[in-house]
Amino acid sequence: MINNQLNITIISPFFFPEPISTGKFNTEMALALKAKGHHVKVLCFHPFYPSWKISKSSEQIDGIEIIRGGKFLRFTKNSTLRRIILELSFSFFMFRNLLKLRKKTDIIIPVFPPSLAFYLIHFFLKKSTKKIGMIHDLQEIYANQKTSIISKVIAKSIHVVEKGCYKSCDSLIFLSQEMKDFAQNLYDLPTSKLKVQYPFITIDSKNFTNDLEIILPNTHKHIVYSGALGEKQNPQGLYNLFNFCSEQLNGVMFHIFSQGNHFEELKEKNKNTKIKFHSLVPKNNIEELYRRSNIQIVPQLAGTSKGSLPSKLPNLLVSGVNVVCITDKGSEIELLFKRNNFKTIVTSWDTEKIKDIFEKLLKDDFEKSNQIEVSKKLFLIDSMIDKILN
Repeated sequence: MINNQLNITIISPFFFPEPISTGKFNTEMALALKAKGHHVKVLCFHPFYPSWKISKSSEQIDGIEIIRGGKFLRFTKNSTLRRIILELSFSFFMFRNLLKLRKKTDIIIPVFPPSLAFYLIHFFLKKSTKKIGMIHDLQEIYANQKTSIISKVIAKSIHVVEKGCYKSCDSLIFLSQEMKDFAQNLYDLPTSKLKVQYPFITIDSKNFTNDLEIILPNTHKHIVYSGALGEKQNPQGLYNLFNFCSEQLNGVMFHIFSQGNHFEELKEKNKNTKIKFHSLVPKNNIEELYRRSNIQIVPQLAGTSKGSLPSKLPNLLVSGVNVVCITDKGSEIELLFKRNNFKTIVTSWDTEKIKDIFEKLLKDDFEKSNQIEVSKKLFLIDSMIDKILN
């Protein structure tokens, strides 16, 4: 372990006070590095995810230097254009702050995606600065899901940029073995600098609130999706599943807690009184949300499991809630669940089959102590920090 105080810089558009996904992950990582006695600086945008609307923020975290940009950004509803705007604007922001990256930086942690910014600036960083890439998603996998000529050009560009980023890093930390193996083969990466570390638990099992009774009353059972709702979660497929199951299961309500364009489109079209749409709950109510949920669903668009491993999965598992993951056959999540005797994996979007699984989970009270204890040992932030510092 490195004992001297280090100057560590995290670069990612996503950061505090964003409540979910990469923003929450980056915040907890920064706090953990600060707790180890290191000076942590974060270059990020003002909060915008998952609504994709900039919300100007002057909020600070004691002991962490936050440099924000993107104050006047505007994103479109088109997901491809939105990502292009993000990549280009964050690259511009990073060039504006290049001197801050060169000055007194022992370790720089680019969190991918986005990737273009680091691809362009890494040539200007000091050779003595250790570059540790944190890979949340492999964007090439998602780009290859689309078949238009423009999409193919974008996929080729992503390949060049991601490969350049990964090659330039001294070490890479992937959030799943599946991502690591795929990237290693795709980009011809040396094994010596590749590491795997699952996402870490960020909730407190002792936190107890009682604020959600009105929207999740004990008079019904509740099947819930909560979190970001983008293309990789297959939002229309999720809605179709809930719509089908609502006609088959009595006494059950279906809920989607999220924000963003897909969320708003589904909410506007929804005519089913058994499907409810809600804003994301405050951070201090996450544990209550899981406690009041009979089932939490983790959906993945078919063919995309190699692209990412949901960072909220450790929180769901350690909470003891019934978790149903819809993923690809042979995926990392399927192997993880089978290896640790977690419930429940589905490897297709077969609505009848998933409805039967819901019915069984709602009827039977499965023992969760194994799920909780294994999760506490498996998803540790200390393991992530050790891989960064060692």
